[in-house]
Amino acid sequence: MTGQSTDRTSGYRERNSTADRALDILLMFEDSRLVVGGQEVADHLGVARSTAYRYLQSLASSGFIEEQRPAGYRLGPRVFELARLARKGLGLSEVARPVMRELCDRVGEAVLLTRRTGATVVCLEREETDHPVRLSYERGHVLPVNAGASALVLLAWAPEKEIDEIIETSGLPRFTGATITGAAELRARLAEIRERGTAVSRGELDPDVLGVAAPIRGADGEVVAAVSVAALSHRVPDERLPEVQQAVNEAAAGISGRLAVVSS
Repeated sequence: MTGQSTDRTSGYRERNSTADRALDILLMFEDSRLVVGGQEVADHLGVARSTAYRYLQSLASSGFIEEQRPAGYRLGPRVFELARLARKGLGLSEVARPVMRELCDRVGEAVLLTRRTGATVVCLEREETDHPVRLSYERGHVLPVNAGASALVLLAWAPEKEIDEIIETSGLPRFTGATITGAAELRARLAEIRERGTAVSRGELDPDVLGVAAPIRGADGEVVAAVSVAALSHRVPDERLPEVQQAVNEAAAGISGRLAVVSS
């Protein structure tokens, strides 16, 4: 029994050792080293050249590397396929969150990722600061489509037919004295947002809250979500607005760029 157990353990360790060596070889590739040679691998692993070639041939037979005569080996098609699958597996939230975190640190205010579903807007993600007073928008929070910067950005690039249907069927409820409740006024505001590329709202959904939002576009150029800064209004006076708008615009462009890469 003991001998059998030892053999299994030894084999398991050997398999792990072989996998580790294979990963070590793959990790040798970088921008400054696109091709590696057999002796180079042997020196890196601290093994005989014949052993290094055995590892290389194993990786080549699986498509992870391919021989490039006479220099050595380069990355193979299997690596590119895995990279494609890794990008494809990333969702909007995973793509957006690093950029959201950077934006949050840059402006010092909460950052939201939102998406429109019919006549409502859903908060998908949130990055928070350490302010003692926090806003109540959390993941999964449902927001109206006619109030607040992120909602207006998402509505601004919706098809005209959908905008008409939302106005007719859902109405334009009032939340504060600043909420847009007239159809003509709303359409004019949406046209202005499309022209400027961002939306700014003060007290339209919550009396003391300012929002600055910009659209996120998918690989086909269509607006798929919005990124926004939400803050207590007094923390972002008018003179600071251009700075925050620029930061939000750059974050939206950054997320859109990442989505294009993921979809490629």
